[in-house]
Amino acid sequence: MEYIFLLARVVFGGYFIMAAFNHLRNSDMLAGYAGSKNVPSPKAAVIASGIIALLGGLGIVLGVYVNLAVFLVLIFLIPITFMVHNFWKAPTPEARQMDRIQFQKNIALMAGALAFLAVAQPWMWSL
Repeated sequence: MEYIFLLARVVFGGYFIMAAFNHLRNSDMLAGYAGSKNVPSPKAAVIASGIIALLGGLGIVLGVYVNLAVFLVLIFLIPITFMVHNFWKAPTPEARQMDRIQFQKNIALMAGALAFLAVAQPWMWSL
């Protein structure tokens, strides 16, 4: 079971590490999108969220500062979910559908992050 849990940590945390690299590599493009969704200081928000996602993802993959890592993942997801993927404000049915999918995915990711708190620490195969 510990190998399955390690795989889950790598996949889950890796998702946020990849998201972080995307935020940092494509910050101008994502800042434009965030600005169109009325996110305040969109460029700074994109960069900050990228750093937060990176630290949260690394914490989960490495099994260090797990409570803080989960908190960072939630801090990354909550504003994005409710400010950027607010499907109830989408102007077209297509945009509404895409934002609803992203909203629901993020809710599931939040639940997954919280589930990591239920596993006794320190985790096996952690630094």
